[in-house]
Amino acid sequence: MSFLFTQPTLTRRSLLGGIAAGSALVMLHPFAARAQANQAHLRIMETTDIHVNIMPYDYYGDKPNDTMGLSRTASIIDQIRAEAGNSMLVDNGDLLQGNPMGDYMAYEKGMKAGDLHPVIKALNVLGYDCGTVGNHEFNYGLEFMNNVLAGANFPIVCANLTKGQLASDPTKDELMFKPYVIVEKQIKDGAGNTSPVKVGFIGFVPPQIMVWDAKNLEGKAQTRDIVDAAKAWVPVMKEAGADIVIALSHSGIDGTGQSERMENASLYLAGVPGIDAIFTGHQHLVFPGPKDFEGIAGVDAKKGTLQGKPAVMAGFWGSHMGLIDLLIEKDGTGWKVVDFTTEARPIYHRDENRKVIADVKDKPEIVAAVKAEHEATLAYVRRPVGKTSAPLYSYFALVADDPSVQIVSIAQTWYVKDLLKEGQYKDYPVLSAAAPFKAGGRGGPDYFTDVPAGDIAIKNVADLYLYPNTVQAVLITGAQVKNWLEMSAGMFNRVEPGAKDAALLNPKFPSYNYDVIDGVTYQIDLSQPARFDGDGKLTNPDSHRIVDLMFNGKPIDPAQKFVVATNNYRAGGGGKFPEIAGDKVILVAPDTNRDVIVRYIIEQGTINPSADANWSFKPMAGTTAVFESGPKGRQYLADIKGAKIEDAGDGAEGFAKFRLVL
Repeated sequence: MSFLFTQPTLTRRSLLGGIAAGSALVMLHPFAARAQANQAHLRIMETTDIHVNIMPYDYYGDKPNDTMGLSRTASIIDQIRAEAGNSMLVDNGDLLQGNPMGDYMAYEKGMKAGDLHPVIKALNVLGYDCGTVGNHEFNYGLEFMNNVLAGANFPIVCANLTKGQLASDPTKDELMFKPYVIVEKQIKDGAGNTSPVKVGFIGFVPPQIMVWDAKNLEGKAQTRDIVDAAKAWVPVMKEAGADIVIALSHSGIDGTGQSERMENASLYLAGVPGIDAIFTGHQHLVFPGPKDFEGIAGVDAKKGTLQGKPAVMAGFWGSHMGLIDLLIEKDGTGWKVVDFTTEARPIYHRDENRKVIADVKDKPEIVAAVKAEHEATLAYVRRPVGKTSAPLYSYFALVADDPSVQIVSIAQTWYVKDLLKEGQYKDYPVLSAAAPFKAGGRGGPDYFTDVPAGDIAIKNVADLYLYPNTVQAVLITGAQVKNWLEMSAGMFNRVEPGAKDAALLNPKFPSYNYDVIDGVTYQIDLSQPARFDGDGKLTNPDSHRIVDLMFNGKPIDPAQKFVVATNNYRAGGGGKFPEIAGDKVILVAPDTNRDVIVRYIIEQGTINPSADANWSFKPMAGTTAVFESGPKGRQYLADIKGAKIEDAGDGAEGFAKFRLVL
């Protein structure tokens, strides 16, 4: 199949102007205008990584947020459909977990057979043609997921998730969902004639769900490599009559080379013969676009192609609508793709003062559909559980010991010590590993924890710990503790001694992998290169960023055994930390980390979350480095322990710039 690369003379901003709320002007896509007899314009629209963000509301901050919300994305669907000759709508997974509404539905209200989840109510309003599952669909267990998805009035597909052990051939697997569906759609060609096109949708989930949600899936499911499953099933789809094959890949774009059971396999999925277009997700990034994927072989970040095929990643939380526009042409009795364009269309922009400006309004039908659950979620998150004597904030969690991470570690240590006090591990010292989840980055300049002193509510605890992870503990050596910290230190770029305002943070290193370990003290030497790469591979064996690692005031014994409290994601190998995997687990607790924090606060009544400065950077005379954080962090500069940080002016896109004096 050949693909032409003609780009329409149409800009995103002009389109936004054409569909602005209240405007009657609709600008046709060039394919809709130029299609001839036996040619048709087919637009396929994507939402992905909604994470229960139906409303434009930040439940953690308890305030509206114009950068998110399916109700906002939904409001432009009618206009986007009107621009096209023919259209279809798909969802690419991660619907059910990610904000307090998801927790309220799972933990408070519950889902029995026949109930309708608010996110399904919203999707049913919009007329989706197909969807797939993301990794977070499994966080609350299979029964919950199945009860929720049973309410969808559109098919859910996934070709690489089985109900049990893998068969000898992917096409013989007993799958949890249909591997694919072929939707026969009546389309109108350029001459106004109507005829059917058979559009096949096939779905994929990251194989790593077997690690991340082992407690829910072990013994009940298994996963295949995404590309292997596609190679087996796409020919079956073509044989079954699919004219066009669309991959719904809840998997991102990784150019480091194809490997077995890749988490982010969409680039290599594009190489499977017979696939015409790919919708991606999972990484919470935007594609096409110049920012995130430039320079990767096989990726055209401007045109929006993977190995020459059209692809889109539509951000997260409803921030964008992904669009793949296909010009298709009758080829005998079937259809083939002869041209395409791609776009990730935002629901907001920032003005010259970096203020968020909403480009769209809510779709009233969506707001009405979830009104009861929205109000119930507000009541749920506002419920007080105790008090804090000091503010909890994460503005500097990546550069200094931090109160928002400290309280998580204190609660984890308290909980694990209590569970182990009578057993075989009662005499081992207990450390705790915790990472900042809200640390700006892709979430924007307001994406930080900020809880004032006083009452602390469930919304504040959920803000401290975003995920419904469960507590686990591992038994490891002092040497492995050091390597755990060495892996975490990949958060930082190397800084040459004497450098002025060097860039401090590695933008490719996720904040949730920046574990701070409490119970030991240590310094990080930024003059050294990272010992491990992002996949946990030892790339600089002679480098040691972690220095002066002490336990009880003495250098840590590499052979001494330690219990480390953490979560099921990390203990199961999530983040690819060296030597941290399921074989080290000695405690699988029944409670979520979030519930443990709530219980600790309730028992204490009033907590004191002040950071103890157990880690810092090794001093480097005459050296400074800069980083960005939320501008509201300026009010806490005087409170920071173990680091000297100065205001360095304004950063990009609403962030503030700060200077670390080393």
